Amino acid sequence: MTRPSFLLFITDQHRADYLGCSGHPTLKTPHIDSIAGRGTRFKRFYVATPVCMPNRATLMTGRMPSVHGARSNGLPLSLHANTFVDSLRASGYTTALVGKSHLQNFTGQPAILKRPPAHPGHQVLDPSFAEAYKSAFEGAYDQEHPKHWDAGHDFSMQLPFYGFEHVDLCTAHGDQVGGHYYVWLKSWRPDADELRDHHKQLPHNYICPQAFRTPIPEELYPTTYVAEKSCEWLDHYAAGKRDKPFFLMTSFPDPHHPFTPPGRYWSMYAPEEMALPASFWSGNRILARPVIWAKEQRESGTADTAGQAAFAVNEREAREAMALSCGMIAMIDDAIGRVLGRLTACGLADNTVVIFTTDHGDFLGDHGLLLKGPAHYESITHVPFIWAEPGKRAARRTEILVGTLDIAPTILDRANVQPYNGIQGLSLLPVLDGSNTTITRDSMVIEDDQQRAIFGLTSGSRLRTLVTQHWRMTIAQDDPYGELYDLQNDPDEMENLFEDSAHRSVRAELMEKLAYRLMEHSDRSPLPIGRA
Repeated sequence: MTRPSFLLFITDQHRADYLGCSGHPTLKTPHIDSIAGRGTRFKRFYVATPVCMPNRATLMTGRMPSVHGARSNGLPLSLHANTFVDSLRASGYTTALVGKSHLQNFTGQPAILKRPPAHPGHQVLDPSFAEAYKSAFEGAYDQEHPKHWDAGHDFSMQLPFYGFEHVDLCTAHGDQVGGHYYVWLKSWRPDADELRDHHKQLPHNYICPQAFRTPIPEELYPTTYVAEKSCEWLDHYAAGKRDKPFFLMTSFPDPHHPFTPPGRYWSMYAPEEMALPASFWSGNRILARPVIWAKEQRESGTADTAGQAAFAVNEREAREAMALSCGMIAMIDDAIGRVLGRLTACGLADNTVVIFTTDHGDFLGDHGLLLKGPAHYESITHVPFIWAEPGKRAARRTEILVGTLDIAPTILDRANVQPYNGIQGLSLLPVLDGSNTTITRDSMVIEDDQQRAIFGLTSGSRLRTLVTQHWRMTIAQDDPYGELYDLQNDPDEMENLFEDSAHRSVRAELMEKLAYRLMEHSDRSPLPIGRA
């Protein structure tokens, strides 16, 4: 096969079932559906971790968070790490990122995890001895930091940036996006800061936490910026660089909270149209520990509903969040339609692979929760992935267990580029080209290393989850609590069987399988340079 170009669409915090092609009963996404209509939609696609930075680093490297080192938000991907974009660029591709990267920190908030203080009498060495590796974070690890962008002036990034030789950067979320977008917004509206002031939002009657009716018009909202800059880049490429294939990542900051769909998208979907998930109502079942804690916090009035961690919601709040998320996704879908239209108008569609995915999901009412956190329900670990080859092809669906870990090796394989040693995912080309309908993988591992202490824990949690075609099991470090769900008979994960005596053998089998998978995920890079 000839080497194609690639257009990768990625959204932020977007559940697998919030697409028309996934069967959502209300949301319409005709442009994303059109990709699925001529491509392969993977119905069992899982993140490596349900957290932004580490999963995006896995997408870029094809390596698990515990291996590439960006284990949690707050840990940037090493500038010494090879990415598949680096490999594409080295092989002759021209590369571009428009939108969200989040491979580095984009807030000024200090870290929670810190090195313990020195014991009395111990000599404190210079900073090069603070970590296992000398000078662990020397270099340009602050390119997404707000200090470079908050003044609204352009900042000259050091390129290539993880392999991207062109970057139009978006940082943060909703109507609070920074980076190049903020510079662009200020150029159009000197009163941009007033537009972004949530104390000056447009009137509305929603009560959902973090729902703000932004006065930023549709044509100046971050989703529009990402579409416009992607189209501009395609125009520029078509005019002068057609001798080289391209890789373009079009990365939307939405539908991540805050819930701020602009203009007509705010009221495009009504809360009363939203069907709450079956797990929203607890009934007589025994609730999982994180759910119990979140509900107790909300009932006592001590829940933090303004931050990034998950919290419990009532029925009205859940429906409002669902409706506003649908509005944000509908706007993304319209933007994707615009970019696909420009791809065709530039004469590039006939040799471009189009891909759609996201970095993790959102509870959006599942188990009475909103946002995300270290509770590995399907709503945050199971995400969309669609791959469409150029040309008219029949739509295909597959139940094979795959995940974010597999994106990098699949793109490199399709581009005829040898992967670097240490890449851990599988190429999905045998599934995509129909030559083999099975992948020799019977399970997926999901990692989670949190800085924040949430869900009632005294310190950040460290979880490992194993997902098979039938089961989902989650265990935690230094904690006897665990979760075990029969996904075939209990798809809403409402009955935790971890302590059920009738399922001890299942639990033991899954523990053994998890041990082997963790061994498989041990790093084998670098290769030996001799036999000593």
